[in-house]
Amino acid sequence: MFSDRLKQLRTEYGITQAELARRLGISPSAVGMYEQGRREPDSELLGRFAGFFRVSADDLLGLEEQEQEVNSVIDRFTRILENQQGLMFNGMPLSAADREKIVSAIRVAAAIAAPGEDGKNDRK
Repeated sequence: MFSDRLKQLRTEYGITQAELARRLGISPSAVGMYEQGRREPDSELLGRFAGFFRVSADDLLGLEEQEQEVNSVIDRFTRILENQQGLMFNGMPLSAADREKIVSAIRVAAAIAAPGEDGKNDRK
């Protein structure tokens, strides 16, 4: 459902309803109503939400399949890392370089874990 997906994405991005409203040029109360399922966006605003969160309109509306490729999950995690303020690791703030290292490590791990052409993971 759109309302649940909108709230999920906004929370993952670590922004308030007011901040999302400001960035999209709508009122904070409108964002609240969309998240509560009391309003539905028109196609133009749906496109702005999708563009802001870098997802498809189908994804926002819950029309895409639940199964996702590992790369799309990594890409989504990367966007969250880029947008989340005040992230810490072992009590220390993460710099932009630290965030890049985390993403690189995850991509390397995914490549190592990827199955071979026969569908089996031969990397032991």
